[in-house]
Amino acid sequence: MSAGDWPLAALRAQLAPLLPDLVIEVAPSIDSSNSELLRRARRGTLAPTLLIAEEQTAGRGRQGRNWYSGAGDVLAVSIGLPYAPRDWSGLSLAVGVALAESLQPQWPAQGSGQPRILLKWPNDLWLEDGRKLAGVLIETTEMADGSGRRCVIVGVGINLQPPPAQGLRTPAACLQDLDARLDGPAALLRYAAPVVRTLLGFAESGFAPFQPRFARRDYLKGRAVQLSNGVQGTACGVQDDGALQLSTRGGLQRITSFEVSVRPASSCGAGA
Repeated sequence: MSAGDWPLAALRAQLAPLLPDLVIEVAPSIDSSNSELLRRARRGTLAPTLLIAEEQTAGRGRQGRNWYSGAGDVLAVSIGLPYAPRDWSGLSLAVGVALAESLQPQWPAQGSGQPRILLKWPNDLWLEDGRKLAGVLIETTEMADGSGRRCVIVGVGINLQPPPAQGLRTPAACLQDLDARLDGPAALLRYAAPVVRTLLGFAESGFAPFQPRFARRDYLKGRAVQLSNGVQGTACGVQDDGALQLSTRGGLQRITSFEVSVRPASSCGAGA
């Protein structure tokens, strides 16, 4: 795709009332859209920027994992802006809520045959059959302008086409599984403004207002899970600061996204 294929005028019309100084850019090929915005912030001041990466040669996800992002296969977009929320906890969950609700505004009825988009703590969108549709990567750094201000980089990767299965830790889904008519530009138009509104609202109120909406789509709740540190238990939902509640043999534990990753398990041998 070329820059002319993206609905840039429509995006500006949607986002200008929210971020009047927003810059929208299209990069035909880049190592990582998040990395590029981090570099800019570390060189000086980062103006509010929405960066579309048509191809990422070194795309990455949480904990440094590679994210396959060939041209036309993934909708890879990063939004960066100066940011000073009262509390950062749960930001990736709030962004996930905005993405899921904008990509699937109507909750499919049970048995309709339409797959539901669920939220897998702390930063993924999964279909209810256990396939990963999208991921969110939140990063922050201090800007190098001497102001002491921080900025946030919100990276979103959505599969447009099924990626190669080799090497994937989780089976993959793509937008075509939801709606064969939904392509990258249309998806971006759906979610850009809701995500920006979420960032602005989160800065004022934190995760608590988003918690009930996350709970409705919580993929892990009630499932046996295993943490990356070996702890097993049953997921019992998230608290109003975004922490995962885990019922284990040793009691109820509070897990934050900075500590471990969580994987569904067929059986964990832990009490609920």
